[in-house]
Amino acid sequence: MRVAVCQLNSRDDRKANLDVAAGLLDRAAAAGADLAILPEYVDYLGPGEGMPAPEPTDGEFAEFFAGIARRHRMWVHAGSFHEIGPDPTHTYNTSLLFDRDGGLAGVYRKIHLYDVEIPGRVSYLESRTVAAGTEPVVVEVDGVRVGLSICYDLRFPELYRHLAVVGGAQLLVVPAAFMLHTGRDHWEVLLRARAIENQCYVAAAGQIGDHEPNRTCFGRSMVIDPWGTVLGQAPDTVGTVVVDLDLDRLRQIRTELPSLANRRL
Repeated sequence: MRVAVCQLNSRDDRKANLDVAAGLLDRAAAAGADLAILPEYVDYLGPGEGMPAPEPTDGEFAEFFAGIARRHRMWVHAGSFHEIGPDPTHTYNTSLLFDRDGGLAGVYRKIHLYDVEIPGRVSYLESRTVAAGTEPVVVEVDGVRVGLSICYDLRFPELYRHLAVVGGAQLLVVPAAFMLHTGRDHWEVLLRARAIENQCYVAAAGQIGDHEPNRTCFGRSMVIDPWGTVLGQAPDTVGTVVVDLDLDRLRQIRTELPSLANRRL
């Protein structure tokens, strides 16, 4: 399987963001990608008051990326977007995965929400406006089992163990808008840990650069093999990285170091 991770600097102009995303998907298709992955909140990352109205999973956002998948005959993981939530004050942070015919093959709603209160320093409660999903999701993509997650999920290894053991995942996908100050120290370490401990490939597509208001994302989108080796990493700019996954290599690692089979708890 050939996988492309696309790195964007989405801001407060939805049309411009989608145009850039489409261009990166064109580049991924031209490079022969079977699956292309976009970052979290690919269509809008700006002030809350300018956020587009949340949509259903068959709305304009879905139609846009379904059309690209169909045109290129390529699997498209459309990062994430604001889906209509369970009540008027909450949306879901939702990933959509489209097959080569543009059909909706998978829907994942972000389970873990970033809530932090440090008196006098920071107050950020994602749960004020976003509702948590409840279901882990694994989708078969051209015979490869792909486990879905979003950004902050990365800090919760039990989700990925579930995807690998219960869902049989061979590839773990992480669209993200990882903050600069945590990304410098934690992004690659956590991604490599999830790959090593679950003996899976990991493909992580991140936002890069400044976003209003007062937000800077780390970028460094990458693909990692089940041994923890970084196979490809984006530089600090908008772009696409394409990597071939070797499923025989995955099987060899699981056979020669059978840590999943040796689990006791």
